[in-house]
Amino acid sequence: MAPDELRELKVQLQEQLDKRFIRPSSSPWGHYYQIKIVEEDIPKTAFSTGYGLYEYLVMSFGLTNAPAFFMYMMNSVFMNELDKFVVVFIDDILIYSKSEKEHEEHLKIVLTRLREHKLYAKFSKCAFWPKEVSFLGHILSEKGVAVDPSKVKDVLNWKQPETVTEIRSFLGLAGYYRRFIKDFSKAAKPMTSLTKKNAKYLWSSNCEEAFQTLKKLLTSAPH
Repeated sequence: MAPDELRELKVQLQEQLDKRFIRPSSSPWGHYYQIKIVEEDIPKTAFSTGYGLYEYLVMSFGLTNAPAFFMYMMNSVFMNELDKFVVVFIDDILIYSKSEKEHEEHLKIVLTRLREHKLYAKFSKCAFWPKEVSFLGHILSEKGVAVDPSKVKDVLNWKQPETVTEIRSFLGLAGYYRRFIKDFSKAAKPMTSLTKKNAKYLWSSNCEEAFQTLKKLLTSAPH
């Protein structure tokens, strides 16, 4: 690392130490921040820097089972509210209600749950009382569920797939919105046939037509 980068790293490490997110490590092996790590597992988080070894005292990004554990924890916290007026995905919490009065009560319940479990939401990342909201690639409003225009743009800008992997990637993104596309499987068939085992890769005119058709269908989907 360059000297400037090392100095910046040292500053960041000191900030982490001051906040008690990490500690100097004695290990010989040389949003998550709210969850403490069990004492005996702390050495497993050790990482090496130019200034020594450090360990995380709280769950950090990058740990293999961190997303799954955080999801499990959030589902446990909101067990009584899930699918009634709350949807949770990792650290995204969506609260939906039929009226403003009902929403006020729901919001109070969710914030109380967070406080009870000593979980903190960053105010700058919260949106209260919106008329519509972007959530998991969809736009939700009183009109219903629609495709997020920013995601449609990604599909429209997709270049012609040149490998099976690229076909699967495109179909994976387009397939996420298949509920908005009539006869999706039929339209995508020329492309999906190339992903079959032992299939010879040949991008035919039918594949190109299917590729462009799916793009067109997505742009005409509700958004």
